[in-house]
Amino acid sequence: MSPEVPGGRVPPGGHTLVARLDNDGDVLLAGPAIRAAAAGSERLTLLCGPRGRAAAAMLPGVDRIEVFRAHWIDPEPDPVDPAVIEDLRDRVTSLRPDRALILTSFHQSALPLALVLRLAGVPWIGAISDDYPGSLLDLRHRVPDDLHEVERGRSLAAAAGFAPPPGDGGRMEVLRDPRRLPAGLPDRFVVLHPGASVSARRWPAERFAALAARLIRSGEQVVVTGGPGERALTARVAAGGGTDMGGRTGLPELAEILARAEALVSGNTGPAHLAAAVGCPVVWIAAPTVPSVRWHPWAVTHREISRDVPCAGCRARECPVPGHPCMTGIGVDEVLDAIAAIRHGAGLRPDVPGRRHAPQPRRAPMADQEQDPKTGSQQQQEQEKWSENPQQGGPSQGAKDSDEGIGPDDADEIVNAGEG
Repeated sequence: MSPEVPGGRVPPGGHTLVARLDNDGDVLLAGPAIRAAAAGSERLTLLCGPRGRAAAAMLPGVDRIEVFRAHWIDPEPDPVDPAVIEDLRDRVTSLRPDRALILTSFHQSALPLALVLRLAGVPWIGAISDDYPGSLLDLRHRVPDDLHEVERGRSLAAAAGFAPPPGDGGRMEVLRDPRRLPAGLPDRFVVLHPGASVSARRWPAERFAALAARLIRSGEQVVVTGGPGERALTARVAAGGGTDMGGRTGLPELAEILARAEALVSGNTGPAHLAAAVGCPVVWIAAPTVPSVRWHPWAVTHREISRDVPCAGCRARECPVPGHPCMTGIGVDEVLDAIAAIRHGAGLRPDVPGRRHAPQPRRAPMADQEQDPKTGSQQQQEQEKWSENPQQGGPSQGAKDSDEGIGPDDADEIVNAGEG
């Protein structure tokens, strides 16, 4: 095991491997934790899944990207192949990282990857784990339920001894290239993104089409976005006069569109998190398949629309309830009201400073950011809460326990993402 500093943390410098093995949206949410790890390292490698590769290419602080389709994370896994696992072990061995942080969601286990990293000779590994890790982890970090994904990752980074870079308030950030802005967009517009990776999180297409028609009749310009497999969907929604960008953008282009939009309307999907990263206000039509407290758009003006149903928290990919009531129960008028509300400044949350971000250069220090006078003190309290030293428990077979007390050129493909 590598040398430790007091509290079970690792000394700064060296090569850090950070793993986040699921979708684009999840990788974007890992950005603040990755920036903290990068600030305390000489170089950082991000190990991601193929569904998160496009987002990984847009994160500040990442020097190298490795891709691995994890059999225990991917929603459509292949049968376990020993040769694939051995290849990952050999790749990590050749990288010679000094330490690794494994970022996971509340329903995922870090231990399968921790075992592979141990076999690859990684000397220090930290992760959040309720399960007993034996000798697989040097830092077994634990957090309460209903912690937002951004806070979850930042908490682990802090427990490992990684502080954010100066001026970094923990917001979402992506590398941007204004040259990737598609031509032919209106001057002012609202973006509708009707797709999602799983049907249980989609607001009905006919509601999105009706929303677009109502906005256009009222004089609004509407841009409809979607992935290559969603061209028929976006064409249907844009049929009344919207600008159809379905299948015509990768994540870098979508980031530039969202950075110029007045608002995004979407469900639980990666573009909502990309919007947060560029400061675009979000009307979030939230399917209650996972708790919104863990997944809402982070540190950006947003308005959540959802329905409290008995089956909330089901994590279903296809709704088994006839009529899909949690989504069909949301009407067009309610979404129109939400768009109007965020334009008038309503919808700010305590973690929201409500500021658009300029493009960030790779590995550049994060610029000091202004705070909304209504929320600055709350943001400071949140940061102070997050940065408390974790209480250390007794070791478990070599693992230090911690309990946290706080509640782009190669990115050419949109992968709708959220909870895997």
